[in-house]
Amino acid sequence: MADNENTPPAIQPPPAKPLKPCAICGKPAQPRYKPFCSARCADIDLGRWLKGSYVIPGAPLELDENGPSSRERDDDA
Repeated sequence: MADNENTPPAIQPPPAKPLKPCAICGKPAQPRYKPFCSARCADIDLGRWLKGSYVIPGAPLELDENGPSSRERDDDA
């Protein structure tokens, strides 16, 4: 007599979601470089951040020639 009737079915892991396309070139992303397809595209993105091509909006800073900005003075208090 087999125990198949009392054995629960094997639990299958959920199927892996397909990765979104590379954020730079649109090729399929690779898990190693997620969300990019290669080290080259990751480096291109990093370069854009470092050059200031990407900007996160925020309140403008007041720059004063004589000392720290008013925002920095407020943080020190």
